[in-house]
Amino acid sequence: MESHWKHTLDCLRKYDTPTICNVIELFDIRPRNTGYMDARIVAAFPEMPPMVGFAATATFRASAQPRGNDGYSSIDKQVERFSELSGPVVVVFQDLDSPSGAAIFGEIMCRTYQAFGAVGLVTSGTGRDLDQVRRIRFPVFTNGAICSHGYMGFPQIHVPVHVGGITVFPDDLLHGDCNGVTTIPKEIAAEIIDIADEFVSTEAMVIEILDKRPGDLKALRECRAEAKDRRERLRARASRAHKE
Repeated sequence: MESHWKHTLDCLRKYDTPTICNVIELFDIRPRNTGYMDARIVAAFPEMPPMVGFAATATFRASAQPRGNDGYSSIDKQVERFSELSGPVVVVFQDLDSPSGAAIFGEIMCRTYQAFGAVGLVTSGTGRDLDQVRRIRFPVFTNGAICSHGYMGFPQIHVPVHVGGITVFPDDLLHGDCNGVTTIPKEIAAEIIDIADEFVSTEAMVIEILDKRPGDLKALRECRAEAKDRRERLRARASRAHKE
């Protein structure tokens, strides 16, 4: 991993995913209702800290016996391609069965991915062995749990996948926590960390007023106006940085 990505990812992990989404909006780089996964994708372990990494994508089918290689040989092919990504890996599976026919992951798969540098997993399908996966501190985001793995078929690896209402491409930068998962445009990742603390401070202003002067509507309006003014200045800085 390039040194600039290490610093950037370390900084991104300091913030929750809603804050990351809020700061992305300042750059006006995409519509506000795009780029993040919908409510079908849920953190299995909401107590874990934010997950940040680059997407290693694949499709999965459990409803029919796969032709040729078994699932474990497909995992081997997956991890062989981890080195093509920009940094720590988030495995992303699109479940081709609807509804999900069986668990896409379990303890052995998660341990394997973790041993080869993965920092989490996201799937539009389901998982199992959740107690065991929690114990190894491996964050997973799923659409539920199923006790059996059925057949393990990986029709495609390292392709665009559709998960949680968005398309995820290989090497996309992802951020996820108890609130959900978002993509981060890589071209603004470094700029996000430059202004994130200042954005958080604008929210802290309002919270402080609410705590210290409950019921004071005039003070709240004045504080919100100042916070908005600061955010607009941040937006102007973000816009200039993006254009440069």
